[in-house]
Amino acid sequence: MKTIIHRAADRGTTEIDWLHSRHSFSFGGYYDPSRIHFGMLRVLNDDIVDPGKGFDTHPHQDMEIVTIPLSGILQHTDSTGNFSLISPGEVQVMTAGTGIFHSEYNHSLTDNVCFLQIWVFPDKKGLTPRYDQLLFAPELFQNQLHMVVSPSGNSGCLLVHQDAYFYLGNFTEEKNITYEFHNPNNGIYLFMIEGNAVCEDITLGKRDAIGISDVNEISIKIEQNSRILLIEVQVS
Repeated sequence: MKTIIHRAADRGTTEIDWLHSRHSFSFGGYYDPSRIHFGMLRVLNDDIVDPGKGFDTHPHQDMEIVTIPLSGILQHTDSTGNFSLISPGEVQVMTAGTGIFHSEYNHSLTDNVCFLQIWVFPDKKGLTPRYDQLLFAPELFQNQLHMVVSPSGNSGCLLVHQDAYFYLGNFTEEKNITYEFHNPNNGIYLFMIEGNAVCEDITLGKRDAIGISDVNEISIKIEQNSRILLIEVQVS
C-alpha cells in the first residue's frame, strides 16, 4: 500500500483582496514538485470568495472540472450559453474539452461563498465542451457515502470523462466503512471537509487529506459530526 498525507496547514495558499484559497496540489503561484497531481487528479482548491467578487471570464481546455459548494451561492456563466446558480447540496461538472470560457462569482453581496473545485485529466483530448449540475437530496448523504460523479453518469449521478468516482458523506454518528475500489489500478484521495476520521490508522482532521493506492480496499472510521469527500481515480 502506498500513501501520501496532505495536512491542511501544509497546503499552498493564494491570498488576494477578494480570494482566500488553499491548494492541495501545485496551482497558480504555488508550486511543490512533490504535489503536482495524484494520478489523474490534478487540482483540489478550497476557495472562499468575498461578497460580489469572483473570477472574471477565463479559458479552460482538456480538463474535467467538478465544483462542490460548501456554503453560499456560486454564480456560473460560460461560453456555451449556460447561466446557473449553484448552492450547497448541488454538484457541478464541466468538460472543458476543445475549449470553454467561463466566469464564477459570489452571487451574494453580503455573504462569502465557499466551494471546492477539483480538476481531473480527461480520458481523451478534444471532447465537446459540456456543462451539467445536479441537486442531491440531503438524506442521500446521511451517515453514508453517496456517489455524485462517475464515468457512466448512471444511478442519479453526474458524468465525468475519466475512470473517476466522487463520493460525499455527512456523518452525525460514528461509522466504520470498508471502501472497495472500482478498479485495481485506481487510488483514492480522501479529503476531510469537516470533522475527524481514521483511515488505515492515519488520523485526519478538518481539511486534511490522504491518498492511497496499490490496494483493493480501505477502511475508514469516521467520527461524529464529519463531512468527507472521497475521490477514486486512476493512478496507474
